[in-house]
Amino acid sequence: MTTYAPETLRSEIAYIAYHFHWPHGELLDLDHVERRAYLGQISTINQRLSERG
Repeated sequence: MTTYAPETLRSEIAYIAYHFHWPHGELLDLDHVERRAYLGQISTINQRLSERG
């Protein structure tokens, strides 16, 4: 089992919570792969929005 630095996990959870407003417990229940997928999707959305100006 791989563990992640608490700062990294906290940062990832904060990023998703900021954009999706999901409860803390729900975010902690996400496995690493699923959490990373949401991070990637949010990043893609933000990039598209910033390109629109």
